This record gives sequence, C-alpha cells and structure tokens, in this order.
Amino acid sequence: MIKRTLYFGNPTYLSLTNSQLVIRLPEVEKNSSIPEHIKWDAKKSIAIEDIGVIVLDHQQITITQAAIDALLQNNVALITCDATHHPTGMLLPLAGHTLQTERFRDQIDASVPLKKNLWQQTVQMKIKNQASVLRRIGIPTDNMEHWRNSVRSGDPDNFEARAAAYYWKNIFPEELEFTRERSGFPPNNLLNYGYAILRAVVARGLVSSGLLPTLGIHHRSKYNAYCLADDIMEPYRPFVDQVVREIVYSGVSYNDISKELKQQLLSIPVLDIWIEGDRSPLMVGLQRTTASLVKCFSGETRKILYPEFQ
Repeated sequence: MIKRTLYFGNPTYLSLTNSQLVIRLPEVEKNSSIPEHIKWDAKKSIAIEDIGVIVLDHQQITITQAAIDALLQNNVALITCDATHHPTGMLLPLAGHTLQTERFRDQIDASVPLKKNLWQQTVQMKIKNQASVLRRIGIPTDNMEHWRNSVRSGDPDNFEARAAAYYWKNIFPEELEFTRERSGFPPNNLLNYGYAILRAVVARGLVSSGLLPTLGIHHRSKYNAYCLADDIMEPYRPFVDQVVREIVYSGVSYNDISKELKQQLLSIPVLDIWIEGDRSPLMVGLQRTTASLVKCFSGETRKILYPEFQ
C-alpha cells in the first residue's frame, strides 16, 4: 500500500479523533471585536494508517500529543521545518518492529568484512544510477562504468568521490558552474530539500524493518543520528537528482523553493523505481531494500536489494 506524504505550509491545528488525523485550518472573522481573531474550522480527516510522511512547514502549526503518539505508533516520519522553510528535524518511533531487539543485536554484531561488502555494493549501485542519469542526457559514462567495476570491499580507493566529481560537473548546464555544497548556490537548495524527504523515507523504512538508523555500515559520525539512513539512501539519490534536474531545465525560478516546487519534491516517495525488474513506488521499494539489509545482518544473504535507474 502506498502511504501518503502530507505537507502543511499554513497555520494548521492537527488532532486525533477515532484513529483519524483531523486537519483544521484557520478561518478569520473580519467583523470580530478582536482584529484578525482566528477560529479553527474543521476541514477534513485522514486515516492515520494511510500516512507515511508528514512535513510541518509553518511556525503556527499546532499538533496534539495524541496525534503525535498515533502517528509514531504507525511508523509515520514527522518532519519539522525552520522559519526559512528548510527541514531541520525528524521524529521516528522508538519501537518499529516486534523483533526489534533481535534485529538490533544482529545489526550491532555485524562483522567489519560484512559492512565493507555492503558498502561496496552501495557505492557500485550509486555510481551505476548516476551513470544512468548522465547517459539520458548524452554524457559519456565509460569512465564511471570503469570506476563502478573497480570498487573494492569498503571502497578504499574512494571511487565514490571520483564518480561524484564527474557526475556533478555534468548533470546541470555548464553555465551554472555548479558545485555540490549543502550551503551553496541553487539548485543546492532543491537538492537539500529533496534529500531531506528521501532521508525521512529511508529512516522510516529502517525503523519499520526493526533496524537502528543510528548505526551505519560506513557513515559513523558521532554527531549524526541517522548514519545508516545516510548509507542506504546513496543509490536512491539519483532519483532525487533527476527531479531537480527537470526543475532546473524547466526554466522556472528556483532561487526560493515555491509551493509548486515543494509539491514536485514531495512526490519523491511515490516515484517509480525498479528492483530486480519489478516496478514499485519508491517508498514501497525501499521496504524491499531494508528487508534485504535485515537478511544480510542475520546471515541469510549477502546481497542488498537496491533500485536501478531506468
């Protein structure tokens, strides 16, 4: 089942009634004795079980504790944004699977050779998907295919970085002189927003599979609470990059992320992806990836299932 991604960018009151998220929007009474007096007008309700991601992007959003609790119990990723409309935080459930303790233990006990092998597979698929994006726009990728085939366990030669340098040099128009930096010039802002949505979906998938997003297979910063999510999202990034590239080439202004651009980026969880020849929405396919990672940690298999860019 495809879970819904909900975005709230205006003053909103969110509460819970009968397992439904009740959404109330402000209705201004112009003739009130108190200027711009606001009352909350019930507009609609959505079943909690149908929601996968919620983005809260306004400083006057109110959400009840009961609603937060119900959302987390249903493995909903709750993203909060700051005053500049950039995602800054994420809430996830502490217990997302009945076998969580067992799966935590398998994850913690994973050997170094296994984690290096998983990172090798991750880098190889990331480079393969990046090369697919470039081929679609007529950029030669023989060098990237060579780098992909040369990745060793743990990627000690850092072919990921070599491929990234070539990839970012060619994916956008030459006149942009683009450099990928989190705080860099647009379209870095679009990439940051899209990656934040993707990261939330990946973290949600990991928790739903009973894994701990904090303990990565490669990323290991002590300041990062989502190291594993940052590992697993790598081969999925080119799907976000393609959406951003289409925005850049559409000719619209993207110095600021408008409501329309946010709608395009919020479609990321339902993008079509292919895993082993089967097509599914990204959020659904992601569950196959995290389920395969569980099997890798438990010793049932050594192959992690990643999407291939078509």
